[in-house]
Amino acid sequence: MTSTAPFVELRNVTFGYGERVILRDLSLQVPRGKVTALMGASGGGKTTVLRLIGGQQRARQGQVLLDGKDVGAMDAAGLYAARRRMGMLFQFGALFTDMSVFDNVAFPLREHADLPEELVRDIVLMKLHAVGLRGARALMPSEISGGMARRVALARAIALDPELVMYDEPFAGLDPISLGTAAQLIRQLNDAMGLTSILVSHDVEETFRVADHVVILGSGGVAAQGSPDAVRANPDPLVQQFIHARPTGPVPFHYPGVSAEQDFGHAGAATKERRA
Repeated sequence: MTSTAPFVELRNVTFGYGERVILRDLSLQVPRGKVTALMGASGGGKTTVLRLIGGQQRARQGQVLLDGKDVGAMDAAGLYAARRRMGMLFQFGALFTDMSVFDNVAFPLREHADLPEELVRDIVLMKLHAVGLRGARALMPSEISGGMARRVALARAIALDPELVMYDEPFAGLDPISLGTAAQLIRQLNDAMGLTSILVSHDVEETFRVADHVVILGSGGVAAQGSPDAVRANPDPLVQQFIHARPTGPVPFHYPGVSAEQDFGHAGAATKERRA
């Protein structure tokens, strides 16, 4: 029987770097078997959520649950086992530049699975075929385009048949054709492999087109969540500012600091004295 419980859940999570709090009492769920988009303004904590799920960071307060188990409470062996269930597509692909396309995809299989090289070869070619790049197996990262590199990274992310795949800005820097291809692959692989996917992106149109569930972060918590249509209709000013790319709104242009009068007042007074 298929479980209906969320595959990933954050419960009342608080996290920050030093004195700067990024997430404050954050609670959200990632539905099992769906594509969930995690969106919001830069610096809002989206990539931080991925790091918490992967166990790279631990919450100050609250729980980060992977299939019901608290990632923050896992020891090294438990965390290693949990990460075997995850795949990660890093921003801009992060391929090993001194390895061929084939060896990049083979890397996690050789590191984490005791398989004969013949089977490794077959798996790598299947994964590359799934992203349309079986014919590019012998090329080096320097010999392929940015869009192709992103697809190779996706093949590497699914090499170990994970249950959860996390994408950190998979559309950044891609031309419209490559962007559309990447989005289509995320949707198709999620459905064909029965994955749960978390997609961090700023591309509203393409992300809303492929996502089942959208979460928009703001002010350390959830500003809106639901289906793409429900989030579009959400009247929250921060949500509307983000969706419509408005330069002014709850997200300010100026980073918080002392007033301009305080910063420039002394300089102005000194200028006046010199003129006198």
